[in-house]
Amino acid sequence: MRSGWSKGELARQVNRRARQMGAHHISTDTSRVRRWLDGEQPREPIPRILSELFSERFGTVVAVEDIGLRSAHQSPSVSGVDLPWAGPQTVALLSEFSRSDLMLARRGFLGTSLALAAGPALIEPMQRWLVPVPVAAPAEPEPAAAARRPSRLSGPELDLLESTTVMFRQWDAQCGGGLRRKAVVGQLHEVTDLLQEPQPAATAKRLFRCAAELAELAGWMSYDVGLQPTAQKYFVLALHAAKEAGDKPLGSYVLSSMSRQMIHLGRPDDALELIHLAQYGSRDCATPRTQAMLYAMEARAYANMGQPSKCKRAVRMAEDTFLDARIDGEPEPDWIRFFSEAELNGENSHSYRDLAYVAGRSPTYASLAEPIMEKAVELFGDDDEHQRSYALNLVGLATVHLLKREPEQSTVLAERALRVAKKVRSERVNTRLRKTVDTAARDFGNIPAVAELTDLLTEQLPETAEAV
Repeated sequence: MRSGWSKGELARQVNRRARQMGAHHISTDTSRVRRWLDGEQPREPIPRILSELFSERFGTVVAVEDIGLRSAHQSPSVSGVDLPWAGPQTVALLSEFSRSDLMLARRGFLGTSLALAAGPALIEPMQRWLVPVPVAAPAEPEPAAAARRPSRLSGPELDLLESTTVMFRQWDAQCGGGLRRKAVVGQLHEVTDLLQEPQPAATAKRLFRCAAELAELAGWMSYDVGLQPTAQKYFVLALHAAKEAGDKPLGSYVLSSMSRQMIHLGRPDDALELIHLAQYGSRDCATPRTQAMLYAMEARAYANMGQPSKCKRAVRMAEDTFLDARIDGEPEPDWIRFFSEAELNGENSHSYRDLAYVAGRSPTYASLAEPIMEKAVELFGDDDEHQRSYALNLVGLATVHLLKREPEQSTVLAERALRVAKKVRSERVNTRLRKTVDTAARDFGNIPAVAELTDLLTEQLPETAEAV
């Protein structure tokens, strides 16, 4: 098989994933895998398990149909991304999806009942974000008694909801997505309950904005712990909620998260389309800091597409626009405050690092990445609130030294990343660290420091499948 797995190993992987999602009745063996290869159609959730396993293995979206299987029919609430762009439907879908996630919160259970969308199936529905919301006809005057009826939510209560979202975002940056994901999903479900009640227009708008931020954060945390289909569905619902809130910059931020996920899944073309949607849709209202973040993500997409001149131009635009943000001092929403000087350096250095890989492990691009990533590591090292980003940039710098064929320096950085990874519940950090150490072992396994690090990683960061 192209995956490199034997029939027995594939059976083991399927059984392991099934146990993670609570499907303890599934027990696959070599003979069963052979029958699948001969054309037998396995029952759900095995097709979804196989799709997720191969997607992770190949680093790109592998749909159920791509492996010659039939996808079970799913209701719109738990499948697909082409959803109605209307307030009541958005609220209903947010409520149903978050409730399902809370009920079926074991790793992979909900995720394997979903299919990742990519290509036109993803981009075309997202383009409808740009379509203006029709202006509603003036409402009939309310009876005096109804007009005097107070909103269920007071101003201070709305302030508290919004500040809780800020707190969740801080926890995620500091501790990773695995620690508070269910709490965020639960808060999102509570907000959708409030949206299902009659609310004044101004209150409803703030609640939709809160729902969009929570849904984006639930998607980001799901992405961080490896629940990719679940993450994508939350991102899509967040974009719908942002549109209902009339918040174009927030919508552009959601699209940037979707773009980052597509880069992770080996779909840079889709990532670029999503970023261009974000840039066009928020061109007249995004702050310079948000624009700088979008340029940095555009550079990442171009890097992974192997387009160095466009990548370098986007890097320069990100740097120049970020400088404008520092000069202007314009007030920023909380969700973009993560994009600091450290984050800017981290993103741009990863663009050059990615170019190095696409260009056949080019030491030239690795050398471009090194000083910028060193700056990011230095800045994040002094920031206790963004430990996950610190770990990711340590791993990134370790990969740069591998590209420059400097394994000893790489192992020092990877060991520092390991110490942080043990404190941060992020499968994304763990996976990148394991891949980096695996690469070091493959290319420089005869060097004692590399062998020692491999043993240390196995001992201190064993593969686990717990996510919440």
